Amino acid sequence: MTRLAAILFLALPSLGHTADDFSFDLSAYAEPSPFELHGHVEWRQEHQRLDTDSPLYRLNFADSDRDTLNRSVAALELTGTYRSGDSRLTATWHGERLHDDLADNGAGRFYELYLAHQADATTTVEVGKRAVKWGKGYAWNPVGFIERPKDPNDPELAREGFVIAGADFIHSRGGDLHTIAFTPVLLPVTSQVNDDFGPEHTLNAAAKLYLLYRDIDIDLLWLSEGSRPGRVGIDFSTNLGANLELHGEYAYINDHEQKVLDTGAMITRTYNAHSWLLGLRYLTERETTWIVEYYHDDRGYTQDQMEYFLTQVDSAPAAALPQLRSVGQAGYTRPSAMQDYLYLRIAQKEPFDLLYFTPALTAIHNVNDGSWSLTPELLYTGIDDLELRLRATLLDGDRLSEFGAKPNDSRFELRLRYSF
Repeated sequence: MTRLAAILFLALPSLGHTADDFSFDLSAYAEPSPFELHGHVEWRQEHQRLDTDSPLYRLNFADSDRDTLNRSVAALELTGTYRSGDSRLTATWHGERLHDDLADNGAGRFYELYLAHQADATTTVEVGKRAVKWGKGYAWNPVGFIERPKDPNDPELAREGFVIAGADFIHSRGGDLHTIAFTPVLLPVTSQVNDDFGPEHTLNAAAKLYLLYRDIDIDLLWLSEGSRPGRVGIDFSTNLGANLELHGEYAYINDHEQKVLDTGAMITRTYNAHSWLLGLRYLTERETTWIVEYYHDDRGYTQDQMEYFLTQVDSAPAAALPQLRSVGQAGYTRPSAMQDYLYLRIAQKEPFDLLYFTPALTAIHNVNDGSWSLTPELLYTGIDDLELRLRATLLDGDRLSEFGAKPNDSRFELRLRYSF
């Protein structure tokens, strides 16, 4: 073939095409950047209507006669990842500035800061501050042995991790048992490292064994006795239908110690405890998501124990309130402080063809004393990278019940979050 013929042959495919047909993006062939950064900035405005007759109002606002509380919160969360070969360094930093009618303060800390190295296709090693997430529950995780508890009223919020050394070993195979994965973890506790995990202990050991059997996800979990009592657990999730998922968790805690206020003094009860959760998640054809969970925890207080504490707060002289405040912080005033709860969340994507709107309703019912919280919300995502959420939380119950005794009977919140 002559040089002219070769030129004509190469030019033939271009006949009838414009220059635009052959444009291409050089960036598609560029080497990806080893560094990634993303995050969000957030502003939140809250208005609380206080219940001046409740026991916990007296505990928290004894020197005040206010009936409302306004609060502003500004937050910044950044996550960066640097990759080099088979290793990556990941950091998540979270900072907040809070201002309300009583306080003005701010703080920032790393939620995560860890190094991960993938030795081969089946083995990964991680060292550093890591937010481990164990369990299948949405609002609670009885088997979350080495993580901070969720806020059941906002369980998708990011949480701070602990300093650990861990690894993942994954093996895939044929047959009914598709995948096996083993995750051992070491968690030290000293006066400077993980000091809020429990009493000082050189190394706490934990492990998770993951099994994918047919279409059932199963985890077997363990935490050694050390800074916390030893415990074992199991969780599972499986699809009962195309849009229906069943999940559950169970944990057995050995020699749990519970601090209880009895006859005016704090005593410690030691016993073996059971904690479990059973839930369903269902997505309808109209994109309505239903989440239902029942949660039981032997480590929680009974109705009589909670009523006794609240009665003491009600009748104590003002000088005794600081001590009772410390008693409350030891357990009585923490979220989900009692034994049995029923959780329901309903979220509807774009109802009546209202684009970018997702209304939702969350209800938490304390089965022991009959009190409840109800949180309707509206989420709008129609502006690029901006999320607007409006929600209200309403509390009700007898005066000496968990939700009825809260210092507020309602809270309204507007949140603006810009992601980048």
